[in-house]
Amino acid sequence: MKPSPIDKPSDRDVLRRLEIDIARRLDGILHGDYRGLLPGHGSEPGETREYTPGDDVRRIDWNVTARLQKPHIRESIADRELETRVLLDLSPSLDFGTVQWEKRELALTLASALGFITGRVGNRLGILALHADGALEIPARGGRAHLMAALHQVRQLERGGEGDVGLAEGIVRLSATARRSGLVVVISDFLGTDPWDDALKRLAIRHEVLCIEIADPRELELPDIGLVDLVDPESGRTLEVQTSNAQVRDRFYALSMAQRAEHAAAIRAAGADHLFLRTDQDWLLELAKFIGLRKRKRGANPTVGAVS
Repeated sequence: MKPSPIDKPSDRDVLRRLEIDIARRLDGILHGDYRGLLPGHGSEPGETREYTPGDDVRRIDWNVTARLQKPHIRESIADRELETRVLLDLSPSLDFGTVQWEKRELALTLASALGFITGRVGNRLGILALHADGALEIPARGGRAHLMAALHQVRQLERGGEGDVGLAEGIVRLSATARRSGLVVVISDFLGTDPWDDALKRLAIRHEVLCIEIADPRELELPDIGLVDLVDPESGRTLEVQTSNAQVRDRFYALSMAQRAEHAAAIRAAGADHLFLRTDQDWLLELAKFIGLRKRKRGANPTVGAVS
């Protein structure tokens, strides 16, 4: 009998090695009771303090502000059982990579890493994976058995297929199902044609949102390799490009940088955090640096709420 893909030793080994690597390299960041991936506010009201530049204006306590005549924000008490949902974009545009791995593989690895990180403190994990055949929704639950089963399901999704679920539609769907406030991590290259910024703004009203944007170096800068055919994996459209032309390469670079800047601005305007990763980077190091910077910026401590 042919073994099920979920039982492949190679797949189990990949997840096991990834879990060990994360635990070893991020242990100094993930210590402490009920500390999550990102420091933020919980759901229980706590102490108030005077507003300082950089604080989330959504946390301003207007009653205290009016009484003291100075802006004050209200801190929150950390929840002991928090919820993380991952919106994983596996559309055809992620089936591309020219360095260490494809964007799809990096996206899957990031989803696995987030599951291991949040699972360390007993938090619940849910996944909404968008792929060519539709969307796979895995409800948020806790426990190692659920985590490993969910990661196996996502890693076994087939490439190709007919139809597509756009990123905006996926964000709307997740907003409708994630009724409890928590952390939402959107992993995508944000290259779809559907406008996703409005949906992201609505999502960020209720949840802490982290957008992880993935790119390959060849999407940012063309090498000088002569005449090549470039194919859009989403539409199948082919374009012949002469890469030996310096003006073409410069124009491509300028447009790609402008596109990434547009993505970053839209994510910030939505009130979400933004992490940009490349397929030729040490993604775990970059993630660790991001978490550390965020914790220092927020001045997180074990008594302040953490969204995870």
